Amino acid sequence: MNNAAIGAIEFSSIGAGYRAEDELLKSATVELLIARTICSGKFLVVFTGLVSDVEAAVKTALDIGGEFVVDHLMVPSVHPALFPAMAQSVVLSPEEIGSLGVIETFSATSALVAADVAAKAANVTLFRLNMAMAMGGKGLLMMTGSVANVEAAVEAAADEVKKHGLLVSTTVIARPQRELFEDYL
Repeated sequence: MNNAAIGAIEFSSIGAGYRAEDELLKSATVELLIARTICSGKFLVVFTGLVSDVEAAVKTALDIGGEFVVDHLMVPSVHPALFPAMAQSVVLSPEEIGSLGVIETFSATSALVAADVAAKAANVTLFRLNMAMAMGGKGLLMMTGSVANVEAAVEAAADEVKKHGLLVSTTVIARPQRELFEDYL
């Protein structure tokens, strides 16, 4: 979906997450991308659609979720590279491998923000966006490209995530060993 908006809400209560998911789907025409329990006993809902629909769905989920909302976001005109990275469907050719950038965040939704900012900041290929699964509730973003582009993308994304106190760490490896990319070739 070009020029799609994306919304995400992270809940500390699984039951509240299911209830909010149901209500947000009833409130607007959005496509559900993720709705599942995540590490640390939380529940994550991620969806896409037109800006007005995503805004309405986020508002509904926030109203329903109340005190159980851990984090949320709404990004209009999300970068299209987020979708394949989130779906873990990116396959890299050997020619696409460049430097490696890694951003680790304290929440799933902050990883989505980091991915959008990174993709918009520089010419990088996002190839992994892991949101809280088997990571204690953290988010993980991995990208490749030229050293300059990866450094610029990581810096821009880190600056945005830092604003909310949700940055764990960043790493840029200029000449990574090929084995770091084996799962993506």
